[in-house]
Amino acid sequence: MDLTDSQFHRYARHLILDEVGEEGQEKLLESRVLVVGAGGLGSPLLLYLAAAGVGTLGVIDDDVVELSNLQRQVIHKTASLDQPKVDSARATVAEINPDVRIVPHRTRLTAANAAEILAGYDLVADGSDNFATRFLLNDACYFARIPLVSAALLRFDGQLSTYKAHLGGAHPCYRCLFPTPPPADLIPRCEEAGILGAIAGAVGSLQAVEVLKELLGLGESLSGSLLVYDGLATTFRKIRLKRDPACPLCGPQATIRDLSGHGTEHPLP
Repeated sequence: MDLTDSQFHRYARHLILDEVGEEGQEKLLESRVLVVGAGGLGSPLLLYLAAAGVGTLGVIDDDVVELSNLQRQVIHKTASLDQPKVDSARATVAEINPDVRIVPHRTRLTAANAAEILAGYDLVADGSDNFATRFLLNDACYFARIPLVSAALLRFDGQLSTYKAHLGGAHPCYRCLFPTPPPADLIPRCEEAGILGAIAGAVGSLQAVEVLKELLGLGESLSGSLLVYDGLATTFRKIRLKRDPACPLCGPQATIRDLSGHGTEHPLP
């Protein structure tokens, strides 16, 4: 594809980067990214990916906009209250960049629909707020051979990593880090523990950077590392992650329950 005059102006600061240039910008415009959750993480993700010119952005969320969301979910406005989040997000993205096509999925991601929804996307960005969805996305992306950029928030902290275990080698999956979900009462959700709104913006922006790096093949991937941000101490820690040879998903003798939910175990390559 050839950039239009308007696009040359819009993406001028990308085009002068040797690492991006016209070829990279055209690649972004042809890319398809699924953002899971239009909340605290999904908001800055969608805003920055749209501004960057990622051509197709899918967004999956089954919630409506509530007043308590607006403290951190900056893609939504007071006028959007009671609207489906996917519709509110689509309207905001349209105002930011008409080059970008939003594909709304107003549903909850489940084992039954995950494979169908992920089909056709180049990358998945996980902005969900619960372990069940994170584990489901990890497994679905592994089977679909799609990179997953995943982040999480709580109170004043955040963490971020990229998972590409389908490539083999030293690339771990989410289950290598967390073999099973923790007890539900061990790690509270943000409506129980609270969150400083700007933490979502900080971590979601970092997540957008990692998505763009993966799409463009730039820099050092976070695959194999976990980035931990402490907002109160203003510190970042980068923890090296190893692939678990006993992982039930990506280990050499792995078996895992299939995504259909029937409970049948399948040997994996």
